[in-house]
Amino acid sequence: MAERSFVEEVKKLRLGQDEIFSGEGILAVTKALLESGVAYIAGYQGAPISHLMDVLADAQNILSEYGIRFENSASEATAAATLAASVNYPLRGAVTFKATVGTNVASDALANLASGGVLGGALIIVGEDYGEGSSIMQERSHAFAMKSQIWLLDPRPNLPSIVQAVKMGFELSEASNTPVMLQMRIRACHVHGRFVCAENRVPEFMIKDALEHPTRDLSRIVLPPASFLHEKEKVQDRWPAAVHFIQQHELNEFFAKDADDIGIALQGGCYNTVIRALNLLGKADVFGQSEIPLYVMNVAYPLIDKEFDRFCHGKQAILVLEEGQPNFVEQNIANILRQCGISTRLHGKDLLPMAGEYNTATVLAGLRAFLERYGKIAIESAVAACQVRIPAITLPQNPLEDNIHARPPGFCTGCPERPIFTAMKLIERELGAHHISADIGCHLFAILPPFNLGNTTMGYGLGAASAAALNTSATNKRAVSVMGDGGFWHNGLTSGIANGVFNRSDNLTIIVDNSYTSATGGQDIPSSMASNPSRSTGHEIEKAVNGVGVKWIRTIKRTYDLKTMIHTLREALTTGEKGPKVVIAQSECMLNKQRREKKKIRESMVAGQRIVRERFGVDHDTCTGDHSCIRLSGCPSLSIKPNPDPLRTDPVVTVLNSCVGCGLCGEVSHAAVLCPSFFKARIIINPTCWERLSHRISKKIISYLQRRDAKRRGQYDF
Repeated sequence: MAERSFVEEVKKLRLGQDEIFSGEGILAVTKALLESGVAYIAGYQGAPISHLMDVLADAQNILSEYGIRFENSASEATAAATLAASVNYPLRGAVTFKATVGTNVASDALANLASGGVLGGALIIVGEDYGEGSSIMQERSHAFAMKSQIWLLDPRPNLPSIVQAVKMGFELSEASNTPVMLQMRIRACHVHGRFVCAENRVPEFMIKDALEHPTRDLSRIVLPPASFLHEKEKVQDRWPAAVHFIQQHELNEFFAKDADDIGIALQGGCYNTVIRALNLLGKADVFGQSEIPLYVMNVAYPLIDKEFDRFCHGKQAILVLEEGQPNFVEQNIANILRQCGISTRLHGKDLLPMAGEYNTATVLAGLRAFLERYGKIAIESAVAACQVRIPAITLPQNPLEDNIHARPPGFCTGCPERPIFTAMKLIERELGAHHISADIGCHLFAILPPFNLGNTTMGYGLGAASAAALNTSATNKRAVSVMGDGGFWHNGLTSGIANGVFNRSDNLTIIVDNSYTSATGGQDIPSSMASNPSRSTGHEIEKAVNGVGVKWIRTIKRTYDLKTMIHTLREALTTGEKGPKVVIAQSECMLNKQRREKKKIRESMVAGQRIVRERFGVDHDTCTGDHSCIRLSGCPSLSIKPNPDPLRTDPVVTVLNSCVGCGLCGEVSHAAVLCPSFFKARIIINPTCWERLSHRISKKIISYLQRRDAKRRGQYDF
């Protein structure tokens, strides 16, 4: 069950010749794949490319009509290795995953693929994400392209350019026998626009053709001495072929080339931002007509020496816009200018930030400095122009951090992972602190307040492996590691669990099983319980763990049972039994559950059916204002409000309407021996006649008792 359904949108993929496609960048990529005659597609979800996998999953009927094989891969390495089908056969194939963590995982397969080269077009679509909003380390796919000599496309973020990049990517791959990487920034993935469609194409060479007529070429297999010859071939044959194709088909673009004696060389993905900044400075209009010469590198690697010679002719200086660090493009351009004897001055990271996302404000400052330096805009007018368009912000005397509490990201309301870490905090009180190796996924939020659990995180599915060194008989304390079910199936089973068995680990691994790869949008995995017609699900994690040799396994079917969670963790950390210990904590992702349940509730309400919802509340007269329930839960539906008792100043806890009735707050109250202020209420929609009558009688009785109590209290008023 994915985060979003594209069932309606994928109907646009059937548009034919000269029809107008209007939609999102992700859908445009899928349509371009169909128009390119792709034979197979594979991938692994991850922002900002997750929705491409969701679109492909929802479009399987259309893909099958054209004989296209689509597969949700077990990992990025699996996806990249799928492109091996294009090594010996003229099959066009595409894979997609998140960068750079995805390219890290897939690097071995990508290196082997690039070494032997491909016969059919091979396209690797990677989702890039820079800046403070990124969920990963600030690295770049550019390094992988350079390392393995994979050509890297970075198209302008508009639908015609993206579609053209997909189609030309296949042709470039086939012309140079080299895989091609297509970089899609988050804004490019979700940009909306229009383009003129072509007809969808059936692959010229089908998968069944490859199976019925298998071929092999020993020179394409990465074994010495062929592996050495591959590197020689890259330089002598493939590189020149790629350069020739790029020039011949004008993949890079020039705008206002001879309009001035300065210029800007930029990655295609930065084009919209640069045009907006130039517009703010009065040097371009909103339609992209620039007064400053632009060289747009839709091919970020390799760079074309002759095109730089042509662009720099007659210019005293150029500014290079390159997002990310190290500045690979700028260094490459400096080398080209030096070798070609071009005297044009080169600016880049000296006027722009060394790292991070190049948003409009950042680019605006760099462009203004560049234009001022070469007298293209007066300092006074530049400041005035910016002040007109970007009003100055008066900062308060006291910094925000002194006045506003930090609000770290956390678990969703009712998340089944919250009670796991609540139990770990309560066990910490009893047994002391333990080293905890965290993992990638929703459970990583536990490293932040209110839980503050987690010492390291090394990668997806590497939670158990991260604790491998902390395994010794010198102490009775065990290291604890956490991984999700998505990470477990990605590579945690072998790199963590099987490795622990092999090396006789005595540590504890907690596998958080919420039935989906929830952090990437809720896609199904082998252990998902949902019925999926195109995939095999329902495979138990416990059987897989037992299959690699783990003997001490405990499965908790309901994570909200806090007492059981605490008892199981205590047993795992104190048992005298040696060997790796695995606790599998199961409960369905509440976000996915609510997406399903809310739809049913709305339908039932319209049909007039009886619906019962459970939620929790707090008795304000009983609440002491201790707030331990909040500190041990962190649920967004728990908040505070002023104490109604004038004799008490501490605010009391209140439960907001977002409560989904998971019951953890009440469980915490009992397990932590806190106040008994929590109560459970049932909300009945479309009640029966008997329930209505019962409710009216109860209200009358309660009202009578309240009046009698008020009258009794009044006797003592002075």
